[in-house]
Amino acid sequence: MISPAAATIEITPEDRLRADLYNFMGVLLAGPADAGLLSQTAGLTGDETDLGRAIARLADCARSATPKGVTREFNALFIGLGRGELLPYASYYLTGFLNEKPLSILRNDLAARRISRAPNVYEPEDNIATMMEVMAGLIVGRFGAPATLSDQRVFFNRHVAPWAGHFFADLEKAKSAMLYSAVGSVGRAFMEIERESFRLGSA
Repeated sequence: MISPAAATIEITPEDRLRADLYNFMGVLLAGPADAGLLSQTAGLTGDETDLGRAIARLADCARSATPKGVTREFNALFIGLGRGELLPYASYYLTGFLNEKPLSILRNDLAARRISRAPNVYEPEDNIATMMEVMAGLIVGRFGAPATLSDQRVFFNRHVAPWAGHFFADLEKAKSAMLYSAVGSVGRAFMEIERESFRLGSA
């Protein structure tokens, strides 16, 4: 049964596409892409917008990538010996340290929305993959009723906008990145679109 709150918020085709891209980015950033995900990615096409060109480049990279090579790349970027080339966490980007105030604020906001970390997930909640997953879930109502545009804007501006674009720009230029350089290009372009759309109130 659909709750009255859920029934009052229509999820437009455009919002479903936004959620799909957030979900896709979350999956790509949560762990190394396997053969199935690489095949799916290789089949993507893009238009002549900045985002479309970035998606086309990602598809090209996926066609020549292998699961073994992507695993090596992912580990070099995000895991490494001690730490990877990049630390994909809001706390680090905003304060220079892990597990700082941005994570505490995020946890409070997630708890207020009754969003909790899965038992088998050990990463801090302020990692980029989780941020992408949460934005997708807010749009389509995975955690309850779909979030209003206003609530999406508040969450994005508080927890995503201050750092995600910087992270994706760093990923785009990372020396260990090949496939994930293209992921960075897609993420950077998408974050720019989302930021401007929220600013104009049209996301």
